[in-house]
Amino acid sequence: MLQIEIDNGSGFCFGVTTAIQKAEEELSKGTTLYCLGDIVHNGMECDRLRQLGLITINHEQLEQLHDAKVLLRAHGEPPETYELARRNNIEIIDATCPVVLQLQKRIKTQYDTNPEAQIVIFGKNGHAEVLGLVGQTQRRAIVIETFEDVKKLDFDRDIYLYSQTTKSLDEFHRIIAYIQEHIAPTAVFRSFDTICRQVANRMPNISQFATRHDLILFVCGRKSSNGKVLFNECVRINPNSHLIEGPEEIQDEWLSGIDTIGICGATSTPKWLMEQCRDAIISRQQ
Repeated sequence: MLQIEIDNGSGFCFGVTTAIQKAEEELSKGTTLYCLGDIVHNGMECDRLRQLGLITINHEQLEQLHDAKVLLRAHGEPPETYELARRNNIEIIDATCPVVLQLQKRIKTQYDTNPEAQIVIFGKNGHAEVLGLVGQTQRRAIVIETFEDVKKLDFDRDIYLYSQTTKSLDEFHRIIAYIQEHIAPTAVFRSFDTICRQVANRMPNISQFATRHDLILFVCGRKSSNGKVLFNECVRINPNSHLIEGPEEIQDEWLSGIDTIGICGATSTPKWLMEQCRDAIISRQQ
C-alpha cells in the first residue's frame, strides 16, 4: 500500500505566520486592507486571502493611495516606503519579520558609522527583503547573488558582509573564506551571520526527510527564494524530486512503481496545500 508522509518541519515560518494572522485580524473587522506585494510567495494562499478581501498593490499604486490601511509583509521595506505612507496619510500594519527588522537596523547602523565602506549583502537582486536592506544604505550596498560575484569586490577597501535571511549557510561560508583569503592587510573585513536559523535548520531536516522516500513532492510557489534552495537540496539527496505549486501538477507517471511519497515545502507553503496534494494522490489510488 502506498504510504504518504507530510514533513512536519515544512510550512510557514514564524514571520509569514504572523503576517497572515495580522491580515486575517484586520479583514475580520471588515477593514479595507491593502498589502504591498504578495503577502507570501505562494499563489494559492494569496488567492485565499484575496477572497477574504485582501487587496494586493505594488509600489506605484501605493504612491496613488491616500487615507488607507496598508500591510507590510514579512520581507520588510526600505525607509522611503514609510516616508511615503506618512505623506499620504496611510496607516501601516507592519508585519516585517523581527529577524529582518533586526538585520535592517544593523545594516543602517553600520552604514551610518562608516558610509565609505563596502556594505555587501549576499542575496537575490530585486528580492523584496534585499530591497529593504539596500534601502538602509541609501542604495549604496553591493548585492552579490552567487559565490562568483564575490570576485568583483574591491579587496583594498573595508568590507562588511551580511546575508539575506533565507540564503544558503554553506555558500555564505564559502564567500567568507574567499574574502578572508583576498582582503588587503590594510582593509577591515567583518562578516555577520544573519541567516535565519528557522530557515537554515530546515536544510538538514529536509535532507533527512528526502532520504526516506521513493518520491519527493516539494510544494512551493516558483517565486520563493527559500523554496529554490530547499528544493535543490531535495534533488541533491533524492533525484526523484519534483517541484509543484499545487495538486493539479502531480503527474500519474510519477506515482508508478513506488511505495512511499514524501510531501514537503518552503517557509511560504501552507500546510493545507500540502494536505491537498496528499488527498489528491489518495483519491487517484481509489
